Amino acid sequence: MKAMVLAAGLGVRLRPLTDRTPKPLLPIAGRPLLVWNLLLLQRHGITDVLINLHHLGDQIVQAIGDGARFGLRVAYSHEPELQGTGGGIRQAAPFLKDGPFLVLNGDTLSACDLTGLIAAHRTGKALVTLALREDPEAARWGPVTVDADARILQINGAPPLAPHAKPLPAPCMFAGIHVMEPAVLDAIPPGQGSIIDVYHALIGKGLVLQGWRMSGYWSDIGTRERYEQAERDAAEGCLTIP
Repeated sequence: MKAMVLAAGLGVRLRPLTDRTPKPLLPIAGRPLLVWNLLLLQRHGITDVLINLHHLGDQIVQAIGDGARFGLRVAYSHEPELQGTGGGIRQAAPFLKDGPFLVLNGDTLSACDLTGLIAAHRTGKALVTLALREDPEAARWGPVTVDADARILQINGAPPLAPHAKPLPAPCMFAGIHVMEPAVLDAIPPGQGSIIDVYHALIGKGLVLQGWRMSGYWSDIGTRERYEQAERDAAEGCLTIP
């Protein structure tokens, strides 16, 4: 299976750290955040990886190269203008279209069991399988509502619930890791946009998106405070790549 790492963002909330360094190269325990994600992919047998680039993207190419020293084959998708998560994935379609593929946010740090996620996707035969986390602050992150069969009914409150829907009472949050069928690529409209908007449309059409509950370490490196906490977590041994 191929994978795409979304790494084109500006890292605005981490300025001034990201003024001269792209967020994916900020160090966590001496190792760039992006390298943590690449090692996670490699550990789970994923060796063909595409990274999308925009802000200071040349630094990422220089740091990662062709990926050989990580046991990977790495390619790049350059975005002269930011395309958003949906547009970025659409631009990468020539690389991804051969079969199911995995996408993960380059600004998250996790020990997600990607092997388990991929197995659940293959078993569930859904169009998309999203890694979900139970979190007391799920509403702040953006809640994902599922039913007893793990079918996703809503993301961030959209689309409206179908009359027959039976949502579980406790929402989860999307961990920024998902497995897609290539048919999703055809559902992404041209231009800039979010993949979550595409998911809303697919759910509204009655297509099956499913959730898979992940466990283990996870952190979004979106603010200075969370970045510093991730540094402490790694130093204390809270994060290990399974």
